[in-house]
Order: sequence, then C-alpha cells, then structure tokens
Amino acid sequence: MEQESRYIVGIDLGTTNCALAYVDTHADDGEGMVRPLGIPQLIAPGEVAECPTLPSFIYLPEPHEVLQETLSLPWHAEAPNVVVGAYARDMAAQSPAKVVASAKSWLCYEGLDRRGRILPWSTGDVPRQLSPVQASRCYLEHLRDAWNHTIAQENHDDRLENQHVVLTVPASFDAIARELTVEAANAAGLNVQLLEEPQAAFYAWLEEMGDEWRSDVNDGDVILVCDVGGGTTDFSLIAVNDQDGNLVLQRIAVGDHTLLGGDNMDLTLAYGMAAKIQKNQSIQLDAAQIAALTHACRSAKEKVGEGVTEAQPLTILGRGSGVIAGTVTTEITPDEMGALLIDGFFPVCDLAETPSERRRVGLRAFGLDYAADPALTRHLAGFIGKHSFRDAEGHPILPTAVLFNGGVTKSPVFQNRIVDVLRQWNSGAEREIRILERNDPDLAVSIGAAGYGNVQRSGGVRIKAGSAMSYYIGVESGLPAVPGFAPPLEALCVVNFGLEEGSTVAVDAEGIGLVVGEPSEFRFFASTVRQDDAIGDRLPGWTADDMEELPALIVELPVEEGSASPIGTLVPVRLRTVLTEIGTLQLWCEDARGEGSWKLEFELRGQAEDEAAE
Repeated sequence: MEQESRYIVGIDLGTTNCALAYVDTHADDGEGMVRPLGIPQLIAPGEVAECPTLPSFIYLPEPHEVLQETLSLPWHAEAPNVVVGAYARDMAAQSPAKVVASAKSWLCYEGLDRRGRILPWSTGDVPRQLSPVQASRCYLEHLRDAWNHTIAQENHDDRLENQHVVLTVPASFDAIARELTVEAANAAGLNVQLLEEPQAAFYAWLEEMGDEWRSDVNDGDVILVCDVGGGTTDFSLIAVNDQDGNLVLQRIAVGDHTLLGGDNMDLTLAYGMAAKIQKNQSIQLDAAQIAALTHACRSAKEKVGEGVTEAQPLTILGRGSGVIAGTVTTEITPDEMGALLIDGFFPVCDLAETPSERRRVGLRAFGLDYAADPALTRHLAGFIGKHSFRDAEGHPILPTAVLFNGGVTKSPVFQNRIVDVLRQWNSGAEREIRILERNDPDLAVSIGAAGYGNVQRSGGVRIKAGSAMSYYIGVESGLPAVPGFAPPLEALCVVNFGLEEGSTVAVDAEGIGLVVGEPSEFRFFASTVRQDDAIGDRLPGWTADDMEELPALIVELPVEEGSASPIGTLVPVRLRTVLTEIGTLQLWCEDARGEGSWKLEFELRGQAEDEAAE
C-alpha cells in the first residue's frame, strides 16, 4: 500500500506544535515538491481558520461550560469533547487544569504509567484527564481529519490512512516511547514509519538547498544538528566526506536522552515573573496561578524569539477581592528574558565540562524527570567529548557548521550564544564555524520527513548511518544433553559491520528452529573487532576476547491462532534482519511452513555507545 500511495506525508508530532507536509507524486508541476498543509482548527469559539502548525494542546471542556456548537469543526457533525490546537493553547493560561500540554515529554517518562490518565498533571482536583498515548492520538486524529477534509475530500484512496506516512520522534526516544508513538498512530488509523527529528531537519535543509547543498559544505566538514524543542534536546553529528569526487553524508553520532527544552525555560520565566509580582505588587501566586503564568510566559518567549522587541504583557486570573478586575498583570521585557535564560541555559563553559549532577532528595513529588543541569552548553560539551572523533593528538574534531532546529533555537540570541561557545572551543580551527540557514524552522521537521519518504521512493541524497559494530544472536546446538555441561552455542551474525540503517537483509541460515508458546531466552553479542563477518556467518568457535555479550531478551512468543503446533514446539524459521533508521534491530523469524512470523526487537544504539565508552 505504502509504495503505491499517491501522497508521501511527513508529520512532526512536536511537544509544542505539530506540522504536516506532503509530496503529491501525481502532480504535473514540480513532481517531488514538498508542500506544507494548512491545518484547519478552532482559534476562538465558533471561529475556524487554517494555521501553518497545530499547537500541541488539548482543551477538555466540561459539559455546559461553553456552547457546544461553538466548538464544532467542519468534519464533525457534533461538537467534539476535546479541542486541539490554537484555542486550546490560549485556554491554557486561563484554565491550566483543563488543558493537556507537553504530552510528548510525558510519553518518554518511564516513572509513571504512560497509558494511564495523568494529564493535565496536577496534585489537585482535575475534572478530566487523558493518558500521554491518548493525547498523542488526539493530535494525530486532528491531523488525519484535517487532511481528509482538505485533501482527500470524497476520495477514499486519498485518505491519510492510505498514504505513506513518515512520523518523526526525538533521536533520544527510548524503545518504549517509540512503540507508544506507533501505538497512538495505529489507534488513529495510521500505519507509520518512524524517523529521527534531527535527520528530518537535515533532510529539510537538503530539500531547500537542492543541488546547491554541495556548495555550502565541504569535504571534511562536521555538521552539528542542534535540536532544542519544547521538551527534549537532541544533538547529532553528520560528517561530509569525498568519495570518488562526490560529497556524501554520514551520520556519526547521536546524543543521549535529555529532557531539557522550552518547557524548562517557560517555568524559569514564570518563577522570575512571580518573584517580580510579589516584589512590586505584594501578591504571592499559588500553584494554579504559576501554571497559568507559565503558559503566558511561553507565548511571550515565542514572540520575542520571532524578533518582537517590545515588552510582552502577562495576565493571569487573580484570587480574592483585593485584585482589580480579578486579574494579575505584569510585563516581561526582552532584557529580562535574556537575563533569566541566557546565563542559566546557555552559559559560557569549557569543552572539558560535563553536565553537573545534584544529589536527589529522598522524597520528591512525581513529575517529569528533567535534566538536573539546565545548561545546554554543558550538555553539548559532554556530547562532543563523548561522541566526536579524535585527531592524531587525541583532540576532539569539533563541528564546523551548525544546523539549528526546534522552537527554542529560532531566537538569534540563543543561536549566537551557542555558536560563540563553539568558536571558543574551536578557536584554532582553520574553518570558521557557520550556521546553515533555512527559511521556516517551524515546518522543517515535517518537510524533511516527507522529503525523506520521497527519497526512499524516488532516489536522491541520503544520510548514511552504518552500524559501528557487528551483532550476533546465539543459536544452541542440537547435540544431546551432557551432565554438567551447557550445550554449545554458535554465534550467528545478523548485523555486519557497516550495515546501513534502513536496510533489510535475509539471513542465510538453514536448520534453525524457534521455540514458541513458553518463555525463552535470546542471547545477543556484539563485536567491534570482527569487521569482516557477513550476515549469515555461523561462528562455533567464538571467544569472549573478540565478542561481548549484551543483555538477553526473555520473551514468550505466542503460538499463532489456529496453529497445530503445541506449546513449546520448535518451529522451523527463516530469519530476516531489519536495521531501522532509529537504531533498533528487528529480527523477523518467519515460519518456514508459511504459518506466521515473530519479531524480536533489540535496542542497538545505546549498546554501541556503552561499548565505545569503555
């Protein structure tokens, strides 16, 4: 279905904003051109408009709170019980206990049940709540309905459910967060392919530059993709190399999960403004007012980031009879914003510095597990120190160009501080560090996702990312049991050194059976030194000197419904390796008799980084 769909669609499911872009493969004018979709949404009661992005906010109105007909959308015969988008974002400052925000950050938080109804997060009385998965589904359902209303209309084949959809996730998302994202998409009726956001941002730059990208970078350049969004920070390094006279792109590093971004900054501004209100107006804000002030500060920060130089008013609901007109009002100036954010989040630091850790308090309230150190520049130093290649003298090879992505880095003030710090670290470099410019950062990830899907189908420039290790799965021999000795274990190569992410390869291995219907252990191994092994090679004489055992998978693979195979049966299988674009190994075990298939999924990227660090 995906290969034959008319449209290739990229979706940016962002912490603060969602966006959708697409390629119409049947278009006569400019086939392969990526176009953004204007997204119809409620911007005020009874008023619907198309906006470039869909704010990632969900308003949960109570019955009879507003006239239901004023919440209607063109594709709903009846008013929905949730409101997604611009109006929901505006309601966050008035009724924070009724607005879901930052669902994406909660989706990657393992401390709580991500399928549980926990949002809006509050220790107080909240009328209605959704789970992070349900919230993600709401965003995707709105995008689906907007697409079907605007593009598909009455054509069933053109519905979003029938298109090739590339959905982006942070590079730092763990396997569970990615699976939950896919679960939300499936619940919305979409079959999706995942792509990391920094890669999508770079594909957007390639899309915008066209063939001119080769004149903007040179052989030997190392490009830092600096992605600071609403909830997470991701760093990636992409090397530019000359191969037979052609420039090629190779992703060489991906950063760790860092729960740090615009949400932290909004809260910092809110606390700063709350202190200002208490000092100037002798009003101490309560928790609900701080939450409302946080949303108001977010809006002000975005306007200043877009270049507005005037002071921004901040208004929240008051309490008690001493507050005029039931509101509390102040303003925040660009200078105040810079003083609160630049030195706290972008301090000048040395390359040798790493993020600081603080001792945790024994008892603490549940909430998002934000990074202990808010200094993005120290996180960047730690990333470069851990992941960058070294020159002959052991010094890290530093970035020579930066591609910024994410709402936070739209501000020239923040961009300039990051570049100044990089230049300080790389003061002796022959090349001046430069910024790779582009037009619309708000739409970049969705545009890049659609562009990537189009490259997959039609060809074009791809970012290569080969495996830095060879990987193996243990295969137990069929020899008779010998008292006191475990059966011999062969190592079957399932990922060879350098295998490019996004590859699917059949494993040429005969005579292998899979135990189904009962808990079984699957042992995996990795090697940095065995670089000549091919997929399908079976190594009966491997040793711990050239191979490291990884954490085992213990799973129970179900017996297929209607199968005649009893529990514990050894099913003859053929193996197929899928090395995904997001750094996971999918080992498909397909019943040789054609009765079903099973998938083993193993996270590789963190394993490779841990091995390299030792």
